[in-house]
Amino acid sequence: MGVNKYVSALIKYGIPLVVSLGLAWFLYNNVDLEAIKTSLKQDVNYWWFVPVAVITIFSHVFRALRWRLQLRAIGINPPLLALVNSIFGTYFVNLLFPRLGEVWRTGYIARRERASFSQVLGSMVGDRLSDTVTVALLTVVTFFLAQDAFMKFLAQRGDGGDGYSLWVIIAFVALMVAGLAMLVWLYRTPRTTGLVGKLRGIVHDLWDGLASIARMRGKWWFVLYTILIWGCYFMQLYVAAKAFTFTKDLGVVPLLVLFVLSSIGMAVPSNGGLGPWQFAIIFGLSLYGVGAFPPSVPYDAQASAFSWLVWGLQQLLLIVLGIWAFACIALERNRLPKPENETSTTQE
Repeated sequence: MGVNKYVSALIKYGIPLVVSLGLAWFLYNNVDLEAIKTSLKQDVNYWWFVPVAVITIFSHVFRALRWRLQLRAIGINPPLLALVNSIFGTYFVNLLFPRLGEVWRTGYIARRERASFSQVLGSMVGDRLSDTVTVALLTVVTFFLAQDAFMKFLAQRGDGGDGYSLWVIIAFVALMVAGLAMLVWLYRTPRTTGLVGKLRGIVHDLWDGLASIARMRGKWWFVLYTILIWGCYFMQLYVAAKAFTFTKDLGVVPLLVLFVLSSIGMAVPSNGGLGPWQFAIIFGLSLYGVGAFPPSVPYDAQASAFSWLVWGLQQLLLIVLGIWAFACIALERNRLPKPENETSTTQE
């Protein structure tokens, strides 16, 4: 049992760390650092990152407001400040231990409100599942809006151009159909044990999390908060692009492409998106003439400067907000009454 625990911890935290360090090392060894420094001095208006920080904070507040709707639906009503701090803390913890932040915020709210951990966890699963659905919808819409850029990129790298692009589209559609078929098969198969049973259980829990959103009161507020959250995420990138001389004139569709690619990159297990996020941004910028994607190395200094600066400042803000959150939680802990079992233990 002990060995399994260590193996599980190694998979959960070791693989993301290896992915992050590996991709970061790969990117570091394929850039011209002096050219990046020059770009950061000459091509950036840093004042644009003040509104980016404000928008980022609002995105976390909207996420806290959305989660409050779900918690209220199951009879849990923590104050908004506690929820906001739980969101700040989540992203801070995820910088160190990917995906552990969600477990931490579940435990924090469950302990604070003396509620069931599994109930709070179910609401959190619904919260994250709605994000997954949003990214999937944005990906499909963006793919069709930006077909010309993707086709141009693929045509430059495939023999026969259009034929190569056609196979990429077929593969994309096939993956979507295969995923849907897998869900239908899991739903219809009678087996309830073994791997199939576990997969059915996971799908069932995820579906319950999503279905609870449709049943709860204030569902249209949930939709509005979801739009506001992802609108803020997009505006972070949109405003950040205005800070750079070589991206300030990019339109909505190109930045939507960058946004979707970077969102998908964040799904790769890594510490704060380190590596996958930069890789996705460099690829996205290459679609619109800012640098070239591999095998052309070293990578374009401007694209690299954009990816590292925007990511780095975002992580710095998350660290500051995380420190604020944990300081507030520590002060709050001294004011809140201790649970009865903890009080009795102390008296004994």
